[in-house]
Amino acid sequence: MKIKTAEFVISNTEVSKCPKEEFPEYAFIGRSNVGKSSLINMLTNHGSLAKTSGKPGKTQLINHFVINKTWFLVDLPGYGYASVSKDQRRSFQKFIQDYFNTRMQLACTFVLIDSRHKPQKIDLEFMEFLGLNEIPFCIVFTKSDKLNKSTLPKNIENYKKELLETWEELPPYFISSATNKAGQKEILDFIQGVNESLTN
Repeated sequence: MKIKTAEFVISNTEVSKCPKEEFPEYAFIGRSNVGKSSLINMLTNHGSLAKTSGKPGKTQLINHFVINKTWFLVDLPGYGYASVSKDQRRSFQKFIQDYFNTRMQLACTFVLIDSRHKPQKIDLEFMEFLGLNEIPFCIVFTKSDKLNKSTLPKNIENYKKELLETWEELPPYFISSATNKAGQKEILDFIQGVNESLTN
């Protein structure tokens, strides 16, 4: 898939205010500082579509972008925000849950995982939430360029092993780097495939 246009549509905290067009929607979410904004900018070939920051937890709204005028990319607030209050955290959790429970055109969620770290409880719990609610998701292992060629596959295998202790089968997964554009083609081709399956 070639990204020809990527345009900001709306930011909000109420699912009822999300766009009314029934385009398929792909949500991106992960822990603070996982590299979500950088990944979104890399996928769309847009230097500043999603706001990047050295301060984790920058995204605090549901952000919709329309891609190629045919599907929505949704940038969701991270979980495990390091520097926000408990009240903000509860607010995020509520509208994130509302989003997942009510947004019918959600085609797939991309859960971003930092490839440098061991499986984190909060990531595993979030994926369990998606599984229990029958919400399709994929894993995107980010920051792959930060690891050497032997450590990266070892870390991915360890993660898969951990998941298979509670999951019967693994969700699709991608290995990415915003720096060298690893995973860009694979993720976009996957989205294109899902879009085509929805129109057949």
